[in-house]
This record gives sequence, C-alpha cells and structure tokens, in this order.
Amino acid sequence: MRIRDHRDDDTPDINLIPLIDVLLCLLIFFVVTTTFDARSVLKLELPRADGQPADSQAQPLGILISADGHYFVGDRELLRNDMESLKQALREVAGDDRQRTVLIRADARTPWQAVVTAYEALGQLGFRRVANATAPQVPVAGGGP
Repeated sequence: MRIRDHRDDDTPDINLIPLIDVLLCLLIFFVVTTTFDARSVLKLELPRADGQPADSQAQPLGILISADGHYFVGDRELLRNDMESLKQALREVAGDDRQRTVLIRADARTPWQAVVTAYEALGQLGFRRVANATAPQVPVAGGGP
C-alpha cells in the first residue's frame, strides 16, 4: 500500500525581477557616467604657429632619438642610452655654447622615457633653447578636414 505524503514539493525558483531591477539601475548609471566629457571642463587656448622657419645664423644642434631609444648627437651615435653618456656627447659637440638651439627629432614610436631623458640632460647642462621637430600632416585624399 502506498502512503501518500501531502507536503508540497520544495522546488527552488529564482525570482528574476530584483535582478532585472539591479541590472537596469547599473545600465542607467554607466550610460549617464560615460557621457561626461572631461574636455568640456578644460578651456584651453593653444599657441599658434605659422610654420615658418626661424632666422638663425647657427645650425641647431641635433639630437635624434630612434624608435628603440638610441641617441644620435649631431652625426655621432651613442653606444649607451643612459643620461651620462648623452650629457658627455652634448658637452663634446656643443662645447661651452649653451645658447645654441637644440633640435630634438624623435621617432613617433620612441618611448617617452627616452625623450624625457634627453630633456633632463639638456636642462642639467643649461640648454634653454630646445625645439621639437615634427613632420607636416599629410592631407587626406578626398578633401576631408
């Protein structure tokens, strides 16, 4: 004889409504916070340049920094990439002339630390006229801005 148990079966169920409410609140939060634009807070007036070369009698001292961070001072390649060897090469090439303009030409893929090291070496030696070489922007075919 079978004795029947009249208790309800315990079937677990997941109530999805609170989960949907939480996800909707998170979605609204992320949509609202990602629309903030930090550039609208900063009001910058950038300097203008006409791109004309400056009139100078002396040739600028050139520092070339390759994509892998190697330094070339004038036409000499430095064997080491540390600040002391860069400062020594700058002393030998420039002599006592600290008013000479220094032109830094760095590859676009150069590690930023190599450029900062060059600036630091120039600052420690007393060079105050430092310029950065850039390439003109290539116009996009199709007449776009």
